[in-house]
Amino acid sequence: MSASFSFDLLATDGAARTGRFHTPHGPVDTPVFMPVGTLGAVKHVSPGELEGVGASMILANTYHLFLRPGHKVVRELGGLHAFMRWDGPTLTDSGGFQVFSLEGIRRIDDDGVEFQSHIDGSRHRFTPESVMRIERTLGADVIMAFDECPPGGCDRATAERANERTLRWLERCRRFFATLCAREPDGPEQALVPVIQGNVFDDLRREHARQVLEVGDWPALAIGGLSVGEAKPDMWRTLEVLDPELPADRPRYLMGVGYPDDLLEAIGRGIDMFDCVAPTRNARHGTAWTVDEGQVNLKAARFKRDRRPIDPGCDCFACLRFDRAYLRHLVVAGEHFAHRLISIHNLRFLVRIAEQARAHVRAGDYYLWSADWLERYRSAGV
Repeated sequence: MSASFSFDLLATDGAARTGRFHTPHGPVDTPVFMPVGTLGAVKHVSPGELEGVGASMILANTYHLFLRPGHKVVRELGGLHAFMRWDGPTLTDSGGFQVFSLEGIRRIDDDGVEFQSHIDGSRHRFTPESVMRIERTLGADVIMAFDECPPGGCDRATAERANERTLRWLERCRRFFATLCAREPDGPEQALVPVIQGNVFDDLRREHARQVLEVGDWPALAIGGLSVGEAKPDMWRTLEVLDPELPADRPRYLMGVGYPDDLLEAIGRGIDMFDCVAPTRNARHGTAWTVDEGQVNLKAARFKRDRRPIDPGCDCFACLRFDRAYLRHLVVAGEHFAHRLISIHNLRFLVRIAEQARAHVRAGDYYLWSADWLERYRSAGV
């Protein structure tokens, strides 16, 4: 593990944890929610506004940046941080989830995945080696290993094959990443992070976690395949199964999970890092999160004369400056300013949940606080 990456476990309360993940572009306090900048930008939100909501680390998508503008172009323009104008820590996924979701226009074999671009129909191929080269060229702090994410509801045999292929690809990723770093000793400092698969089969998850840990000394560990359509009780059980299998001195990243109640449930089961497109995606449909009313759709006629902020307890720019009546007007009128304001609120809502979780873990009352929070949130019908 690179000396530039380390993790300090600062406090625990049962399985819930708070810590600090050190990266070359600064520390990340955990638990943390990481906004998703798929195309090199978080939709509707500027880097300055991300700082304003308290974001510390953001994601970009390897598949999308490979197709447009191209990873080599990003390198020519100074690398991902300079390209995005974001000075804090960054993470790129491997693009695996995207190419595997291209049902009908991709073909998987043991060497990699051949796929058709959703933009222009051009054909491309991802292998563990090519993905490592792309992520190395983009230059994010944390880069994800290329894995196979089986579909939700798959049978055991499919999950087993995905585990085996993911493990073989991980070994190839590790070897080739080391080769690339040796070729470019003055290149960006990066941490390669593996993905643990196994769908909702307890024994496959345990086995895969143990196998992944045998392959290398990883700076963090990611859990994939738990936001692909499985039932929530299966997700929570899987996290409980994995908790004792994972080393306490490394951050744990639950990929693609980011609804408010999901964060609290997962933090209580030992998870440190989250990402999801839900805050900005929901905002584009006029949907915002509140503590006492759950998820609300601001298109509703009942908000036409509502002078309250989205959430009275929120300290975001949207809640401090604007009321629901005005936001409803913007949403109904199709004004993109509404998407920006609601995105800012939703992002801040999740960042604040993580901040509060850290405080309550340190205080030793995380489970009492989270149970009360979840009861208030869910009683609204969410």
